[in-house]
Amino acid sequence: MKLSKRILAAVASACMTSALLTACGGAAPAVDTPADTAAPEATEAAAAETTSSAVFRIGGMGPLSGDAASYGISVRNGAQVAVDEINSAGGVNGMKLELIFEDDECNEEKAVSAYNKLMDSKVNAIVGATTSGCSIAVGEESHNDNILQITPSGSAQDCTKYSNEFRICFTDPLQGEVMAKYIKDNGFNNVAIIYDVASDYSKGIHDAFVAKAGQLGLGIAADESFTSGDVDFKTQLTKIKSSGADCIFLPIYYTEVGYISEQAPTVGVSLPYFGCDGWDGVIAQLNGITDNIEGAVFLTPFVATSTKENVKNFVSAYQAAYNTTPDQFAADAYDAVYAIKAAVEQTNGDTSSTALIDAMTKITVNGITGDMTFTAEGEPNKSAMVAVIENGEYVGK
Repeated sequence: MKLSKRILAAVASACMTSALLTACGGAAPAVDTPADTAAPEATEAAAAETTSSAVFRIGGMGPLSGDAASYGISVRNGAQVAVDEINSAGGVNGMKLELIFEDDECNEEKAVSAYNKLMDSKVNAIVGATTSGCSIAVGEESHNDNILQITPSGSAQDCTKYSNEFRICFTDPLQGEVMAKYIKDNGFNNVAIIYDVASDYSKGIHDAFVAKAGQLGLGIAADESFTSGDVDFKTQLTKIKSSGADCIFLPIYYTEVGYISEQAPTVGVSLPYFGCDGWDGVIAQLNGITDNIEGAVFLTPFVATSTKENVKNFVSAYQAAYNTTPDQFAADAYDAVYAIKAAVEQTNGDTSSTALIDAMTKITVNGITGDMTFTAEGEPNKSAMVAVIENGEYVGK
């Protein structure tokens, strides 16, 4: 079904390019160059300067305020590190990059407003949205505008519903399946789950996890839910206490992980924790006090303590710029900008949306979250790893 949608999208794109300068046309906003006001004798010199003065605008969005602000701030900062790095090295195909970032407050309606602001700013590609729900909402708009959209961290399946959409992170179903196998392979037999029934991200991972657990013979001792915004989890934890569970799987964001890990001891629950990439940021959420989640394991594409040279360079640049250690969301955004750079290079500077979108399946990105290529369905081909919380730090395994 997805393939047929992509074929239809391609046909629609071809048809739209025949309508000159329409709102849903196949070309992105033109790359800005200085106005041609030079005298005739200066034409040659002006032409030589035009390419080097051109600006390729990247629009970004994510929550810069609210409970999920950590994610958006990381995405903005990680993308900016990449932009600054690329510009310092001379830009791409004679163009400098510019990042314009909008706060979507992790709200789908506000994400669409943020997207419209970015389009008004004549951006050439989108890095965002940061969270799944906002990415899906924006995807409907970016599809209509036929502009390249790369979400660094939107992991719901529908974040790559259309042919113009790609992602850097792992999908929700993949995360659920990988963690079910990991838990089973590590000797656990009965898992308790707490998930957010109102979150596309959480529910997507939960559903895939439960399905995979059934295939593996991994028991589900308790399957508890909550709704985004809840802060009291004692009812769910009390049920888990008497369920016979030997571990807890939390496919949720770091804010709720913090609440749960703090409340669990108050009702007598002390079990190993497992999670997914939404956990990144939990150490800061707990102000560095990680006694209750020592040894917790979660799926991640990035750990700042890696000894890989490109990771060390990124971490050093990020710390110098922002005086803090980058998380996986920053890393995902950094790689998203480099994917756009690779696409521009692949097109030899053709910044039309059609050319950029087509280039995505032809590039290889040597990323800090892993070397990756992209499928026609918008998915990255790269390997996963887990992080363990040890002595207040994330340690890659």
